[in-house]
Amino acid sequence: MKNSNALPDFRTSPVVDHVGIEERVARFTTRSIKKASKVQALKLALNMIDLTTLEGKDTPGKVAQMCYKALHLCDQLPGLPTVAAVCVYPTHVRQAKAALSGSPIKVASVATAFPSGNTTREIKLSDTRFAVSEGADEVDMVISRGEFLQGNYAFVHDEIAAVKEACGSARLKVILETGELSTLDNVRRASDIAIHAGADFIKTSTGKIQPAATMPVTLVMLQAIKDHYYKTGKMVGMKPAGGISTAKLAVQYLVMLHETLGDAWMTNQWFRFGASSLANDLLMQVAKEARGPYQGKDYFSND
Repeated sequence: MKNSNALPDFRTSPVVDHVGIEERVARFTTRSIKKASKVQALKLALNMIDLTTLEGKDTPGKVAQMCYKALHLCDQLPGLPTVAAVCVYPTHVRQAKAALSGSPIKVASVATAFPSGNTTREIKLSDTRFAVSEGADEVDMVISRGEFLQGNYAFVHDEIAAVKEACGSARLKVILETGELSTLDNVRRASDIAIHAGADFIKTSTGKIQPAATMPVTLVMLQAIKDHYYKTGKMVGMKPAGGISTAKLAVQYLVMLHETLGDAWMTNQWFRFGASSLANDLLMQVAKEARGPYQGKDYFSND
């Protein structure tokens, strides 16, 4: 675990140029994409989705149905990729792992008292270890936003580092819950803290707070990843989550990703969408490009 005594002064994280961020985002949304590239982008976006069910009413049946959808997005459309992962609570990891056995689809688990994160570090670490012991390939943790907003940056850093250690070989996604951080400057500072503490991915949101993912917030996080890469040569992944429900918006995110970080990040090893509802719109667009007429969203599974 990293020693807080050696931490940089996160109060000196770069100040965000708000006007510049908005102008760049506006340019990303006006890019013209040809048909062949559009189909490729739609399939790439599908391959980057983490299908998710994180409700108190989750049952083994619902988890089984989601895993089936992950394996069979639309059998009538040949050549489709699988999604990247399914994301569940720790108590459903073992079932999801068995259902997806033999496939490339990862099993992710939320942990650390998701979505609030309001519990002790000991419970957060126990939650993480349990998820990993059940077979989770990836762990999605939430930062302590209250501590962050009080300026206790060393606390936040050391907690992330401790969870990273508890993950063992599982990859760690650190959720900033940007809707509660209020400013883009805070988003940049929280990104820097999470990256320095060992995050494999930084993630915008739990999906439980609005606003969730936005393009300006995501661009600020991508720039933090870019600066870290230039300094260290180490890649960190990005996951915008919540509020991305249309294929058009997903493609705009991919344009932003490519123009900010380049080809190396254009894979689900380094970029994910946390947006289960996005899958059906992507499938509808792929079907339209292949067959001509639109299928309704309800033609595809809703789970």
